[in-house]
Order: sequence, then C-alpha cells, then structure tokens
Amino acid sequence: MNVITDNLDLFFQGFAKTLGICIICMIGSLILGTLVAACRISPVAPLRGVGSLYVNFVRNCPLTVVLFFIAFGLPEIGINQSYYVFGCTALIIYTAAFVCEALRSGINAIPTGQAEAARAIGLTFGQNLREVVLPQAFRTAIPPVGSVIIAMFKNSAILGAFGVGGDLLGNAILLTSSRGQDPTAVYLGIGFFFLMITIPAGLLLQFLERKAAILR
Repeated sequence: MNVITDNLDLFFQGFAKTLGICIICMIGSLILGTLVAACRISPVAPLRGVGSLYVNFVRNCPLTVVLFFIAFGLPEIGINQSYYVFGCTALIIYTAAFVCEALRSGINAIPTGQAEAARAIGLTFGQNLREVVLPQAFRTAIPPVGSVIIAMFKNSAILGAFGVGGDLLGNAILLTSSRGQDPTAVYLGIGFFFLMITIPAGLLLQFLERKAAILR
C-alpha cells in the first residue's frame, strides 16, 4: 500500500481530472441526448430519420471505434484538437445515443392524452415538449438515465488508455510502465478512486428517484 500513499498527489490529480471529464461528458451527453430524443419523436419525418440513424449507428459501434474515428478522422478534414477534446467529444457522442433511448422510454410512459390536451389548448410541438413532456419524462427516466451516466463514468477510463493523460488510468499507466510500481497496488488505488465517483453518483440518483416518486 506504500505505492498509494507515496503517490497520493498523482492519484488525487488523476481523480480531479477524471471527475472533470465525467462532469463535462455528463452535461454534454444529457444535452445532446435530449436533442436527439426530440428528433426521434418529432412530427417532421426527416428529423425522426436523422435521430433514428444517429442512435442506430452510434449505439451499435464500440466506443473505441468512435474514439478512433474522431481522433484520426477529423484531422483528415482539417479539424485538429487535443486528445482531451477529441476524447470528451467521442464519449459525449457515444453516451448521448443511450441517453436518448432511456429518455424516450420515459416519454413513452407519459399518457398520450396529456400531449393531445396540450395540442388542444394551442401549444406548439416545442412548447408541448418543453412544458409538458420532458419534465415528466426526465422524472420517469431517472433510473435508466442514471445507469447510462454511471456506465459513462466507467467508460471514461478508456480515455486514459487513449492518450488523454493526467487522468486516473493515464497516471496508473505512468506509475506502472515508467516508474515500475506494483501494478496490483496501483490498480487497487485506481479502483478505489473510481468508486469515490460512482458510489456518490449512485446515491444521488437514488435520492433524485425518491424525490421524483413523491412529485408524481
């Protein structure tokens, strides 16, 4: 365990960077996933087609393929960014497809009479979505959306192996390959710090689910 205590600064540095990646990607994937879900239920056929194509294409591709496509494909068309930006972008695009489907399950759980009543009083599709459908859909879809977000937190480890650097897995690779530290102790420490992200997130989601159940 001396490996962990002697390198606490690196572990905490990796923890802070991984936590930052998780928060950025969570916000980005929730926004993008909501937009794609809106396309999926849009009355405009081309938008529904775009939403469906996005979900079916991205959801059936491994995350590593999405990462490599963005990191090596975008520079070919003149878009150059750091691996950090490319990695976060790929994780947002990948997770948004799952957020969309989880949110759509919440939308489908809302009685159709509510949407019909909203249209009857003159609300547009956007107003209906914003004022009636999405607030209820988010409350209903907290468990599946929460599972997607926690899976995304764990998937963020791939960014370290991808070359982002400075995150938990990137620092683990540094400690084991460059400094020759004991891999077992290092990865036990990495697992502990990931649990410090995922367990509080799970407890927060349980709290939000209970609050949503009271509101319904």
